[in-house]
Amino acid sequence: MIVGCCEIELYIYESYSLKDKRMVIKSIIEKMKRRYNISISEVGDNDIWNKSSIAFCTVSNGMTNVNKIIQECIDFLELDDRIEIINSVINYY
Repeated sequence: MIVGCCEIELYIYESYSLKDKRMVIKSIIEKMKRRYNISISEVGDNDIWNKSSIAFCTVSNGMTNVNKIIQECIDFLELDDRIEIINSVINYY
């Protein structure tokens, strides 16, 4: 069993309040949950209106599947015009 976890730091364009930020992050989290069947949550920068840290995890029986899902999630985030990935860290257990 392989567990892959990825923490991503995001910059949110055109976010001028915590309400704007919540709408963007909530939308991203729900889409990723449905599309990739991952566990995902906002884990940092909760009080900063234009920045967020999210983390997601996936479990599989092989490293290839875990890497594929994590990369698909990162690619999905890179295609979203509302955000920019500042930093990402991937850990395996």
